[in-house]
Amino acid sequence: MAIDLVLRRDWNARAPRGDYTQLDSTKGVKVHYTGGRVDPGIVSNHNGCGSLVRSIQAYHMDGNGWIDIGYSYLACPHKKVFEGRGLHHLPAANGPGLNAGHYAVLGLVGNAGLVQPPDGILHAILDAVQYVRDRGRAGKEIKGHRDGYSTDCPGEPLYAWVRRGAPRPGAPTPEPPSTPPFPGRLLKYPPVTQGEDVRTWQRQMRARGWDLAVDGAYGSESRDVCRKFQREQGVADDGIVGPATWRLAWEAPH
Repeated sequence: MAIDLVLRRDWNARAPRGDYTQLDSTKGVKVHYTGGRVDPGIVSNHNGCGSLVRSIQAYHMDGNGWIDIGYSYLACPHKKVFEGRGLHHLPAANGPGLNAGHYAVLGLVGNAGLVQPPDGILHAILDAVQYVRDRGRAGKEIKGHRDGYSTDCPGEPLYAWVRRGAPRPGAPTPEPPSTPPFPGRLLKYPPVTQGEDVRTWQRQMRARGWDLAVDGAYGSESRDVCRKFQREQGVADDGIVGPATWRLAWEAPH
């Protein structure tokens, strides 16, 4: 799908105040939101999108003292992608020490007013992601700003979408199989850190056709969710490692 790119000259961007630091490649993209109120009127008035992007640039340059707008690209409700710093230029929005790891793509939603991202914004974010993958040597990761940095960004609705795997709106959702793709049993694994433990378990389950959200809750609640899932799927319970650190995975029987 071709990107509908609004170049800097087309949104009347100010010239940067200095030279960008070059960015050879990244692990992927960090998704952001404005963190303030966004006028819902931009959904029906594309001119408002340009005004908002210019105001963000002004705040970053005049308020933060940055050389330019901090984002690589900005996605609007009309499926258009505004060029920020662009390809192979270090962003400034991911946080100290984190900018070299990911391009920064902003969805034009906030914490008031326009909070829920319209489909057009989600499409535009994914178009920007594909663009930096194709032309900017970006890897496959799509993460939220809060992944690795203490912030509410990109807001709960947008972050929930990222955590679901950032699906393309309207794309069919595959039905999970009624039985595992291959016979298996649940095994105990050595403990790892809590957050990565849950994420790893979810990735392993999704890769094998299961879709079970066990996210942010530990102890007895997590164990109850897992055991309920096991009962529903007819999977033997081989036990769970501890109340705070556990991992479950399918493994073909020996």
